Amino acid sequence: MAFSPAIPTPIPRLSQVSHPQSRRKTSSLLILSLLWGTIYLCGMFTPPLLDDADSVHAEAAREMLEQHDWVTLRINQGIRYLEKAPLMYWATATSYRLLGVKDWSSRLPLVLGVLALVGTLYAIGARAYGERGGFYSALVFATSLGPYLFTRFLIPDILVALWLSLSLFFFLRSLAEDPPSRFTCWGLSATCALNVLTKGLIGLLFPSAVIVLYLLLTGNLRHLLRLRVISSSLVFVLVAAPWHILAAVRNPAQGSVRGFLWFYFVNEHFLRYLNRRVPRDYDTVPLLVYWALVLVWLAPWSVFLPAALKHVRLGRRPESGSSRPQNGDLLFVIWALVVLLFFGLSTRQEYYTLPALPALALLVGGWLRKEASRSPHGVERREGQRSSFVLFLLAAIAFVVGLTFLVISKTPAPGTELAQLLEKNPQDYALSFGHFFDLTPQAIGAFHGPLLGFSLALLVGTAGNWLFRRRGHPGLGNAALVGMMVVLLGCVHSAFVTFSPILSSAQLAAAMKEHLRPGDVVVVLGEYENASTLNFYTGIPLRSLHEPGGNLWYGSQFPDAPHVFETEESFAALWNGPQRVFLWTDQDHPRELMGRAQYLVAHSGGKSILTNRPLNQ
Repeated sequence: MAFSPAIPTPIPRLSQVSHPQSRRKTSSLLILSLLWGTIYLCGMFTPPLLDDADSVHAEAAREMLEQHDWVTLRINQGIRYLEKAPLMYWATATSYRLLGVKDWSSRLPLVLGVLALVGTLYAIGARAYGERGGFYSALVFATSLGPYLFTRFLIPDILVALWLSLSLFFFLRSLAEDPPSRFTCWGLSATCALNVLTKGLIGLLFPSAVIVLYLLLTGNLRHLLRLRVISSSLVFVLVAAPWHILAAVRNPAQGSVRGFLWFYFVNEHFLRYLNRRVPRDYDTVPLLVYWALVLVWLAPWSVFLPAALKHVRLGRRPESGSSRPQNGDLLFVIWALVVLLFFGLSTRQEYYTLPALPALALLVGGWLRKEASRSPHGVERREGQRSSFVLFLLAAIAFVVGLTFLVISKTPAPGTELAQLLEKNPQDYALSFGHFFDLTPQAIGAFHGPLLGFSLALLVGTAGNWLFRRRGHPGLGNAALVGMMVVLLGCVHSAFVTFSPILSSAQLAAAMKEHLRPGDVVVVLGEYENASTLNFYTGIPLRSLHEPGGNLWYGSQFPDAPHVFETEESFAALWNGPQRVFLWTDQDHPRELMGRAQYLVAHSGGKSILTNRPLNQ
C-alpha cells in the first residue's frame, strides 16, 4: 500500500485574517468623518459671532495674538480677563495666526475638537464593546442634538469632554496592560493636565473621581499604584503648572485687587460652586429641568438609554466571558453620574452636562451593538421596537405641534424685523438659551421653512426607524435616525442663522465701522458683553454705561486698566462734548438721551447705534 503524506491545512496569513476587520474599521471611520463634515464643517461659516460669551472669548484670543501675551487673557483692548483657563484661547489664537481672524476660524478649534472626540469614542467603544460598539457609540454622539447646539458658540465644554474621554481611554488601556506602559500612564496624566488648562480643577477632579470609584467598586484599588505615580505626577505638573505660575506672577495682588490666585481659584472655582461668586451675573437651571435636559441633549438616541441602563451590571466582578463590556458599562455609568451629580449639586447651566454625554453615548452605542447581534426574537430586539415606538409617538406629537404653529403663524410682511415680533424676557437672558423664550406665535412665522423641514424629518425619520426595527432591521432603523438628524440639525442651523440678529450686533458693527474715525468713543448702554461683537469686529474698546459688573468688573480694578465704566453724569458730559460718541442700545427711547440731540446710525435685531453728531460732519 503506497504511503500518501497528509497535506497540511494552510494557515491563513495575519493580513488575510485582519483584512476584513481593517476594512470595516476604515469604512466606519470614513462614515463618521463624512457625518462630522456634513453636520459640523458646513455649519461653521454662519452666522456671525454672537454677543456675550461667543465674541468675548473670541476677542480674548484675538488680543492674545495682537498683544503677544499668551499668559494673561485680556478683552476690550487690555482689560484683564482672569476667570478662564487658557487652552481654548491658545487654540483659537493659533487658528487666527494660521488662517486669519474670521468667524469660521474662531469656530474651527471646537469643530476639530468634535472630530477628535468622535474618534476617541470610537476607540473607547471598540475597546469596551468591539468594533461595532465603537462605531455606534461615536455615531450616537456625532448625531445627537446637544453636542451640536453647544458648539454653536465659543465655550470650552466640548474640549472638556474630549480630554475627559481621552483620560478614561488611557485608564482602560492601563487595565489591559501588565504592567501599564509609560505611554499609557503619562497619557492619562497629560490629558488630565490639558483638561485643567481647559476648564480648571474639574479637569483633574472628574477623571480622578471616576477612576477611584471604579477601582473601589471592582475591588482593585491597588491598580492605582501600578500607574507610575511619581513619573505620572511629574508629567501632570510639567504640563499644568507653568501657566498657573506665570499667571500668578504677572497678575499679583495690587492694592485692593487680590490678584489672579484669589479670583481664579477662590472666586471662580469654590465660590461659583457654592453659588456665592461675585459678581453674580449668572442664573441656574431648575434641578428637574437640568436632569430632563440630559435626555434632550442626547436626542434622539436617549430613547434607548433606559434599555441600555437596564442591561448594565454593576457587580464587583464581571461574569466570565463578558468582562470587557461589563467593565465598560460600570466605568461609563460612574463617569456620567460623577459629572451630573457634581453640577446637579451646584449652580447649573444647560451646557454643564456636556462632559457626561460621551459616557451616555457609549452606553447606548454598546446596547445598539448588542441589539444588532441578537436573534430577531431576542430581548434587545423587542426593547428596541418598544423604544422606537415611543420615539415615534413623541415625534408625532411634535409634528402636530409644529403643524399647528405653521397654520396659526403667518409669514411676516416684507421688511418686518424679527425683533418686532418677539416679547422680551430679560430675566431669562442669563441662561444660555434664554432669548428663545422671547418667541411668540407671530415670530414663529419667520421660521416656516426650518420648522416644516424639522417637523417632516422628525416624523419620517422616527417612523422609518420604528418600521425597520419591526421588520428585524435595527441597522436600517439607526440609519433612518442618522439621516433624520442630518436634516434636522440643518434646519436648526437655518433657524439659528435667522435668529442670529437678535443675538449678535455684528450688523451694527459693520454699519458703525463705516463712520468710525480716530478719537471716537463707543458706549454700551448696559454691560460690555451685551454688545461685545462691536469690540471684536471693530477693534475699538467699548465703555459701559452701567454700574461696574460683568466680564470687565474685576479686570477694571487693576491700576493699569483703562477707563471703562461711565455714570449718567460722565456720559452726559461725554455726549455733549466735542468728541463723536456712538451709543449702543436695545431700548427704543433711552432715558439717558432724553432732550439731547441724537442721530440714528443703524438698527438691527431690536438694537440701535445712535450718535451725537450728524454723520456728514
